[in-house]
Amino acid sequence: MNTAESGLALIDYPSRFPLKVFGNHTAEFESIVLALVRARCPQAEHIEVRRRSSKGGKYLALTLTFTVYSQQQLEEIYQDLYDCEHVVMSL
Repeated sequence: MNTAESGLALIDYPSRFPLKVFGNHTAEFESIVLALVRARCPQAEHIEVRRRSSKGGKYLALTLTFTVYSQQQLEEIYQDLYDCEHVVMSL
């Protein structure tokens, strides 16, 4: 078990979870990330979004806060973000 997996096991589910996602500051970046996360969340889930641009404006950091219901759900979201070519990093 790696460190990320063991950390996810320590979360009490369900729980509000802040997920940070970084990518190039493009017009579609936020909508792509939201679509990936919403695909793994219940339809009525409210996702709070905070945005922050890098100093030079090249990158956009999103903090998505939503309710996670299981470790598997969270792992699937992280995998979807990892597989996405628009995402530079997620925490």
